[in-house]
Amino acid sequence: MTKTKLLLASLASAIALAGCATTSDRSGADGLYAQPIGGAPVTTNPTPYSEALVCLANYARANGLQSPRIAVGRLSDYTGRASSDGTGAAVTQGASLMAISAFAKAGIRLVERFDTSVSELELRYANNALIGEEDGGQRQIYAASLPGSDYHLVGGITELNYNIRSNGIDVLGGDRFDSDPTGLFNRRAWVMNIGLDLRLNDTRTMETVDVISYQKQIIGREISAGLFAFWDEAVIDISGGGRSLEPVQLAVRSVIERAVLEISAQLYGIDPTAACTYSDPIGGSTNVSGGINASTAYGSRETSNVQARQTVDHGHERRDANINSYLRGRYN
Repeated sequence: MTKTKLLLASLASAIALAGCATTSDRSGADGLYAQPIGGAPVTTNPTPYSEALVCLANYARANGLQSPRIAVGRLSDYTGRASSDGTGAAVTQGASLMAISAFAKAGIRLVERFDTSVSELELRYANNALIGEEDGGQRQIYAASLPGSDYHLVGGITELNYNIRSNGIDVLGGDRFDSDPTGLFNRRAWVMNIGLDLRLNDTRTMETVDVISYQKQIIGREISAGLFAFWDEAVIDISGGGRSLEPVQLAVRSVIERAVLEISAQLYGIDPTAACTYSDPIGGSTNVSGGINASTAYGSRETSNVQARQTVDHGHERRDANINSYLRGRYN
């Protein structure tokens, strides 16, 4: 065996030895055979619109603005897509929870309608005289003790389009002699998107008073490089690279928070750009030009919002010249 082969064999053995993980780095006497790696701290989970939602809540609180009560219903996944590895759905099934969190950031008054199982069970127990109070008495059930919702939000995730555009480049370079080094470089980029359709309904009349549809594109990148060469009597093949994809579920949260920001501004009756400064590629006050009267139902107008927004130009601050006279189909 030549020195080169001996050197490479020793190197390979050392790498293999270092890569072999033992079953335990502890004695196991306390029931723990391994110490988990990691330890990253818990952090917040914001989107580009989270700060604007909080700012809107602070503005409403400082000016004594109160919103109607909102209930969030099921925001389902209607894409029908499953993950490529077969581990489950491709997009989050918790869109409703994201919407509830977004409304809470905006300071909107919420009533629980998404999961009422515990409350219903407690009421049933109380009705059967099974729940007592701290003073030893029976919990009483009073008529009209539960506040109702004024509006409720429903809808769902309606689009998940993979690879709506992709591009890449492959470069292979080397000498025409097989014994000379050869280099390889690859780069890939692709774009996908998700879409969301939400509607706000008047709880009393079941009239759909607002409809919002947004989409967000998601980018991914991949890059790799390698070197192949002969070294004396040995062969060297080295490669490396990386892949990154914008989080799909964070994109869903971003779209929901953008929609909730628009709805919350309507409910407070204010223009969000007048209260907060934030970066929004579609325009900070899109479809908003003064808000609504919170004491008046959305539906108490002759023209519905759907009829007035027959094109994407309606309610768009950059393309609709009549935005100052419209509020999603309502004359000011």
